[in-house]
Amino acid sequence: MKQSRSKNTGRTLGIIGGLGSLAGGDLFLKLIKSEPVLADQGRYHLLFEQHPFKDLALPLSSNASMTSRKLYVFQVCQSFAEGGADAVLIPCFASHTFVDELQAELEIPIVDMMAALKQHVRLVAEPRVRLGVLASDYVRSAGLFERHFGSAYELVYPSEANQAALMEAVYGPAGIKAGHLDGVAIELLHQACLDLHNQGAKLLLPGMTELSLVVPNLHRRGISCVDANQVYADYATASESPGNAAPFKLGIVGGVGPAATVDFMGKVVKNTPAGRDQDHIKMVVEQNPQIPDRTANLLHKEMDPTVAMYSTCKRLECEGANAIAIPCNTAHAYVERIQGHLGIPIINMLTETIDFIRRSYGSERKVGLLATSGTIQSRVYHHAAGRVGLPLLIPDEKEQALVMNAIYGELGVKAGHTSGQCRDDLLAAAEHLTRKGATVLILGCTELPLILPQADDFHIGGVSVALVDPTNVLAQRCVALATTTAD
Repeated sequence: MKQSRSKNTGRTLGIIGGLGSLAGGDLFLKLIKSEPVLADQGRYHLLFEQHPFKDLALPLSSNASMTSRKLYVFQVCQSFAEGGADAVLIPCFASHTFVDELQAELEIPIVDMMAALKQHVRLVAEPRVRLGVLASDYVRSAGLFERHFGSAYELVYPSEANQAALMEAVYGPAGIKAGHLDGVAIELLHQACLDLHNQGAKLLLPGMTELSLVVPNLHRRGISCVDANQVYADYATASESPGNAAPFKLGIVGGVGPAATVDFMGKVVKNTPAGRDQDHIKMVVEQNPQIPDRTANLLHKEMDPTVAMYSTCKRLECEGANAIAIPCNTAHAYVERIQGHLGIPIINMLTETIDFIRRSYGSERKVGLLATSGTIQSRVYHHAAGRVGLPLLIPDEKEQALVMNAIYGELGVKAGHTSGQCRDDLLAAAEHLTRKGATVLILGCTELPLILPQADDFHIGGVSVALVDPTNVLAQRCVALATTTAD
């Protein structure tokens, strides 16, 4: 699967500081002072981005808009990913209300602040104990703490008046966010804390990262409040500190040919067990019909498609693909050349097809190959079949010309035809292979299934044969890989 971005010598963490200058700086300092970083300073690389977004000064009221915040965080996460960071820290509880939305579109993992807080609470508090929550109006109304703690603990919040005092203590002109770490802000905060203690809260959880700045002051007053930034820093630098895994993304080299690409994508969708749109696989496609013709290169030494294929695969890798599918049989003659220069695997359609035939039909039945002359001359299918001891039958010269006409002729499938002359030519070549004894036929050009679909019992010249569609086999393998990765 995709290789780690980190160097063998270190782990790079990006910290988004623009969501609150003081809170971001506090987290950065605590990361630097954390035991793992101090013990091995050469291993950790910390990147700090401090570019306040336009709505920074607005208090997080219950009806606050998150659009600017979402886009800002997303852009900074992308910047960290491009800079080679291994994971991102977001010291902002409001941002963690939509972190799943971000992670679904990012390849770089976000270290989950709420997971860090849950881990800490499990260590210091008994199950079902009452927890007091000091959160902004927005975080409170979004139900962030209920989502993460509600099933195991009882949660309480300040009364309406003390919630207003809490918001003033953080966001007011003399508040913590404005740099006032004592005076009126602390008195208002202390009042809200006492309210929670009076409600039976045994431990107070901050839902505002700015509160980490004044936790020592609260502790001196006898208030047991968690330092969220310290907990987050410890979690991020622990040896087993997971980020939220990005969802599996399939990269597709498209345009080889164009109709086959669309057909393949449809097969991925069809083979995916899904009850809703969101259950389907993420796909990134580069539809690049300008990749030089593979058959023309193999047969006539025309322009080599290796660089074009590699650059397309590399762009898919940069787009966050976890694996690459190439719905073109002939293109697999070039896979071995480029695979070693990629950090993600190309799923080999040919070897998957041969394995599928052996599993489904055994090794005793004779297998015929209907493919371009380039594919046959490259012997890529022969090599895949030879690996498992499966002999292949190919058409004679006359019948191979019929296959090529069905693909490349004026009335062929690459010209947009799927019936008439192209079908007649393909059936004639297929019948020729059945006379040679083939009872399994590989539709070894990705356009051929557009003429004859996959079937277990297709009758040709009075003989029942199995038609195997490699693109469907490839689609099934991609779905299985995505499912395994998600598990």
